[in-house]
Amino acid sequence: MALDTASSLPLPGFKFDNYLRNSFLTSKGFPAPKTQKTGTTIAALVYKDGVVLGADTRATVGSIVADKVCSKIHYLAPNMYCCGAGTAADTEQVTKLISSQLELHRLATDRVVPVKTAETLLTQHLFRYQGHVGAALIVGGCDRDGPSVYTISPWGCSSKLPYTCMGSGSMAAIAVFEKDWKADLPLEEAKKLVRDAIIAGIFNDLGSGSNVTLCIINKDGAQLIEPYEVANVKGKIQGSYNYPLGTTAVLTSHTQKLEIVEETVKKLTGEDSGDAMDTA
Repeated sequence: MALDTASSLPLPGFKFDNYLRNSFLTSKGFPAPKTQKTGTTIAALVYKDGVVLGADTRATVGSIVADKVCSKIHYLAPNMYCCGAGTAADTEQVTKLISSQLELHRLATDRVVPVKTAETLLTQHLFRYQGHVGAALIVGGCDRDGPSVYTISPWGCSSKLPYTCMGSGSMAAIAVFEKDWKADLPLEEAKKLVRDAIIAGIFNDLGSGSNVTLCIINKDGAQLIEPYEVANVKGKIQGSYNYPLGTTAVLTSHTQKLEIVEETVKKLTGEDSGDAMDTA
């Protein structure tokens, strides 16, 4: 029986050599590396004439806010965009990779690329790595079949939905959608609903924050609005806190004089050069 060498070759693009290293270290009693918690709120819905995508703009490194204005809505094609949650580097590189393939598809076929094509390419790519690529995506766009929204998990599972949310703030965001979404929403109501969902994630999830970004896609094209709204506005100082000397009255004062009884000065030598001067 011939050996299938092609199936035994490692997959290109990502390497997971550290998995064996970490397994060896944990078997020797060393603590396993801690996984980083990611934070994001992304959402999308289908409205009467197209789709509206939304995202917050906070990028975190553990409990540290690394970037307050991080773009989480990525370009795929002129008729579709993609919201990304998870590891920022993975979402950025995966969407760039698929965007280049979609452009080649458009040039080869000379037609508007269907949103389903992008969903297929993304799910096939992520399924190969079985969740090791931290990219949770929402793809939205319009083609000849009309508007559509797809949610894609990091392990390559996808669903076509009229509205969806992902990220650590998705529980708060989906509650807003479940309450107020209805079919054939007009544009302004759809924008407000997505805005309300993202705001719910921002104020109920520590990993989400800063601004609200929206992307409206219809048959006429796409419009990316960033920021659509600044959610976390810093408060301004009211008045001035610079007071001249003497403003605050001194009620009482007491001075204690200290009398030096004895003072000893020791000359430092090479052996005791690390000792400090002794005083008594």
